[in-house]
Amino acid sequence: MFCSNAERGPLSWCHWHPAFGIWSKACGPKPRWQSTLELHSVWHRHRGTSGECCQSCMARIPYATLIATLMCLLGVGIFCFTMYRGASLTVIMVDQVFHLRLIWIEAVQMIFVIIGAGMAALGFMILFVGFLATGATRYKVYRAWRSRVGGRISCAVLMGITYLLNFVWSLILCFLVVVTFIYTMFWNMCTSVEHSQSCIDLTQFHFMFPPNTKLEDMKVCEKYEIKAFCKDGVENAEVMFILATLSTLLVLLSLVHYLMCLSANYAHIRDHEKFQELQEIQNLNELEYSATSKDRF
Repeated sequence: MFCSNAERGPLSWCHWHPAFGIWSKACGPKPRWQSTLELHSVWHRHRGTSGECCQSCMARIPYATLIATLMCLLGVGIFCFTMYRGASLTVIMVDQVFHLRLIWIEAVQMIFVIIGAGMAALGFMILFVGFLATGATRYKVYRAWRSRVGGRISCAVLMGITYLLNFVWSLILCFLVVVTFIYTMFWNMCTSVEHSQSCIDLTQFHFMFPPNTKLEDMKVCEKYEIKAFCKDGVENAEVMFILATLSTLLVLLSLVHYLMCLSANYAHIRDHEKFQELQEIQNLNELEYSATSKDRF
């Protein structure tokens, strides 16, 4: 609310409240600081405070580690779902077509669940370390010598774990490439059988069957068996394994990204003491310069 000309006088003046965004009437002589220029400066200072707070919060976010965590969670989620579904389809196909029981598949499915939970926990731990080593948070957390040593040790341990996981996921990628290639060959065999109306001969894959399996059992000739093998088993399972292979590549890329982020955080924590000393020297120089400038005038 603005003051009218009638309300303005030598003993009454209008005061602007930047916190509430209103004008109020006050009595008494107008203070010296209540000029238009100073009112604008107070208003702009109040508006700049919220902007600086937002910028400070945004500067505390480790964007590189956050992107790597999202990639890791997405890749692990797709991997666990597709591998669990592909293993289930394989168990059903082997049971219906070859009458074999794969009991160990259930243990493998449980391993997929454990891998997903472990990778998610690792991703959140690395993200937490990234938050501690980013922006103004680093200057508050790693002030003491012990905290800096603890931060460096945590980064080094996580780097070692990430490096080992990178090797493990590389082996998983090689295994999935082989499995996807075998299922692609099965798919091509199913396509050729649809045109020739013959049996599917799997005797060349005898190493995939138990030792006491007969050669006749390695051939798929009945229509319902061909449907269970090709339509219900191979086609659906191959799509799952292809998605699992792509998700493994995404996980490997996120692990490499994690290694780069952890290396940068380790360097920031290690050199934090040097940066702090340089900042103190700069502050002392600024104080000395301001003191000498005041003495001159």
